[in-house]
Formats: sequence, C-alpha cells, structure tokens
Amino acid sequence: MRVAFLTLGCKVNYYETEIIMEQFKNRGFEICEFSDHAEVYVVNTCTVTNMADRKSRQMIHRAKKKNPDSLVVAVGCYVESAGEKILEDASVDAAFSNKDKGQLAELIIQRFQLHAQGKTTGVEHEPKHRTRAYLKVQDGCNQFCTYCMIPYVRGRGKLVSTPEDQALEEIRALADKGYKEVVLTGIHLSSYGVDWSGEKNFVKLQGRHLLDLIKKAAQVPGIERIRLGSLEPRIIVEEFLQGLKDIPQFCPHFHLSLQSGSQGVLRRMNRHYTPVEYREKVDLIRQYFEHPAITTDVIVGFPGETEEEFQETRDFLDQIRLADIHVFPYSVRSGTRAAAMEGQVRPEIKKIRADILIEATKKYKEDYASYFLGKEEEVIFEETVVENDTTYLCGLNDRYVRIGITQEKAEEMGLSSGDMARVLVDKIFCQDN
Repeated sequence: MRVAFLTLGCKVNYYETEIIMEQFKNRGFEICEFSDHAEVYVVNTCTVTNMADRKSRQMIHRAKKKNPDSLVVAVGCYVESAGEKILEDASVDAAFSNKDKGQLAELIIQRFQLHAQGKTTGVEHEPKHRTRAYLKVQDGCNQFCTYCMIPYVRGRGKLVSTPEDQALEEIRALADKGYKEVVLTGIHLSSYGVDWSGEKNFVKLQGRHLLDLIKKAAQVPGIERIRLGSLEPRIIVEEFLQGLKDIPQFCPHFHLSLQSGSQGVLRRMNRHYTPVEYREKVDLIRQYFEHPAITTDVIVGFPGETEEEFQETRDFLDQIRLADIHVFPYSVRSGTRAAAMEGQVRPEIKKIRADILIEATKKYKEDYASYFLGKEEEVIFEETVVENDTTYLCGLNDRYVRIGITQEKAEEMGLSSGDMARVLVDKIFCQDN
C-alpha cells in the first residue's frame, strides 16, 4: 500500500505528520509524494483561518481526484472544528481528531481494509535524507485569544507537556537517524512545564523548564542546532536569554507573536501585552545576541480596526524592523468572541492593508538578510537552486536565512545536501512573504 501525506498549518502539524509517517514506515508501507498515485491520502488539516479551512478542503478534493478509488483521510484541527459535517464531503472517506494521531496508522489500516475489502501489502521504502526535524514537546493553549479556535480544538485550554526524559529520548533517536537540527515546537511552547510545575501561568516560570530541556538536548551527540517554535513575548526575560546565550547549539531565531502594533487592537484580541512591552522584549533580545532573527505574525483588519490603528501597526513595525513578518487578513472563526464583535472590516480593506504590510516586509527581510552577504556563515545545506543560469547549493544558517554558494565552490569543498560547513556567503535568497 502506498500512503501519501500533505500537511497544512503550524510546525506542530508537521511534527505530528512525521510521527504518523513513521508509524506507517515501521509497518513496512511505502510513503510517496502527495502528487503521486496512492491508495491512501492523509491530509493533516488546519483551521486557524477560513482560508486554512478552504485549503484543507481543496487538498482533500485534489487527493480524491488523483485517485477516485483511494481512501482519503482528514485529520487534525479542521476535523475538530467541522465536526460531523466534514463527513458530508463526498471526498472524505474517514476523519480523525487530534487525539487519534498517536494510533492513526492502525486506525487508517483498519479503515482501508474495510474500504478496499482486501488486504494491505507492504513494500520497502528508503526514507529521504533530511537535516531538520520538528519535535512537539507541548500541546494545548489556555490564552483564549478572541480570534482563535485552537484552545477549543486542542483540549479546551488543557496544557500537556512532554516529560523531559521522553523528549530527550526522542531527540537521541532523531540524532541516530542523522538529523542535525531539532526544532522544539508546541501549540503554546512558552507554557512548557506549566502542567507539572505547580505554577498556574507560564509567565511565573520564566521559561525555566524549557531552558532545562534545551540545555540537555544540546548535550545529545550529533545535535548541532536547537531551534524554537513560536514564543509568547512575555517569556523573554534576562535569565531565560542568558541561559540560551550560554548554549552554543541554540539558534538565535525568535518568533515572537505580535498580531498588532495597536494597543487598542491587542486589547480586543485579548493579548496580554502592549506594543511598548513587546518592543522592550525585542530590545532585550538584541542586547544578548548579535543580529538575532526576530520574526512575527500580524493580523490586519481585526474587528474595529480603524485607519488610525492600522497606521499604529505600520509605524510600530517600521520602528522595530524585524527579520520577517507573516501577514494575515483577519478571518472570521465561528464560535470565537471576535466573530460576534461589531465593526467587522470589509474584505477589500483587509486585502489593501495586508498588501501594504507584505510590501513593507519585503524590505525588512532584505535589509536583515543582506547583513550576511560576504560573511562567513555556518550553513546546513539542503538543496540546489538555479537562478539566472547559475546553480547554487543552499541551506539555512542559524538565523534562518537561506544562504547559497555556487555549485562550483561546493564541488571544490566537497559539499552536498545534508552537509554542514562554514562558508563565505555568495548569495542570499529572500523569498516573498
């Protein structure tokens, strides 16, 4: 049986897809590309926006069109939010929630046997070489931002942290498979350890349990880099940063969720900081690390957002000049508090505002990345890219900037995909937002 996967949404979903793929590999099944002909297609869905819902449906339909006789399986957050209605879609043969992911292979195999009225067959599959692995060490969120469904579809505010010993065992297993970089992720990573610490809020923990895990992960042979997923600004305190600075394997790449540069909008979002406090955290990071990569998410067109409030966000982003910004037009999520708020912004206005910030982000990103051109950087190489008839071997440095050297230089140095080396940077690749 050939099984294909497609993942939408956050890094946690990507980590969980890898776990599900391993479940199938361990049972001898062949993993193929989503664009290939397969007997089973698994779509790990996202529901953070209406666009994510639509994308989930589109990919489900695409799979069924690829092979009408296949078993198309939807799993994840869109399944949670859609409920039983998802099964009204003729392209969906089976649907499973997030809590089913730990045993998904067995559940799918059972469903496939009923679907095909026959037996599955296994073939050997050689996994592709990869350099970076995502490891989910935390699940659940109790922040209840007014626009977000995640706390409801991920256990209604329940927090669950992976025990340190278990996380380290998984990291050692990844190192044994040749992974050089581990990205620690979570639905609300800043809350790692809250559930078994005795504290009621992650702010009081000041990242202590997460820092302890990073320190021990850095001691695992073969792990060259440790990167973090999205963090709450309030976890950024001097003790946490000093601890990170003392870990050579730590990548100074901080994704700090902002969402808006307007204090009024942040209040309506139920975000628990102000723009002034956010900037203090950015400045603190820059005190501890040289040219750190600080990235963020911004939502435009949130209910009630005036032109003045949008201008506040523009001005704020221009002042702090981050390395990259992911811009999203606000999307109404049924069941959230924001969906019932007055002052819903018209779609055409949201698009204009998003386009303005996306254009500004290109400049921020280019300015940040150009710092590395002509410098020596340590890069984990991952792929070759052709641009203007020149072939480059490229990969990421520790600040998540895509860097390239010419293929000629790579051959002279004996470098190929999967290698890690310190090189003089020939090319910076700044992809569009």
